[in-house]
Order: sequence, then structure tokens, then C-alpha cells
Amino acid sequence: MLIRVHIFVSGLVQGVTFRAFAKQQANYLKIKGWVTNLDDGRVEIVLEGEEKLVEILINQLKSGPHFAKIENFSVDYESYSGEFKNFSIKY
Repeated sequence: MLIRVHIFVSGLVQGVTFRAFAKQQANYLKIKGWVTNLDDGRVEIVLEGEEKLVEILINQLKSGPHFAKIENFSVDYESYSGEFKNFSIKY
């Protein structure tokens, strides 16, 4: 089953390779979508892919890369759209 999730992460998540980590893991799992830093210090992520693989990535993102310190992690499930061709970092 294909799913879509919208994630917001706060804490020490900017400037600690969080976006690169998300992209690397998403590409490995063949998950599509994007990640971006927000002006308020959070990271926003949209993922689409096989439910089992998206759940694996969600669990990886909850820990983040080595230097990240996650304080808040929210996941909203949305309707799958199939709009993405790959996973990208938005600047």
C-alpha cells in the first residue's frame, strides 16, 4: 500500500546534516518527497512510498543523524498523490 506522510521535527535539527541524512535514507529506501528547513528552526518533510518502507524511515528520522537532538516529532498521514519523481532537499 502506498502512503503519504507530512512530518515536522523540532529541536537541534538544523545545521546538523538532518536534511542530508533524510535524503540519504529516503533514497536508500526508494521513498519520494522532500525535506526543508523552516524559518522557525523546525524541519519539514513529506514522504511518499510503500507503507512498510515509509514507517522504517519515520523511525530512522525520529533518531536523526548523530548530532541531532529531537525534541518534537509529529506525523500526519495524508492522501497519497504520486506527485514526486524522487526525494529532494528544498532550499
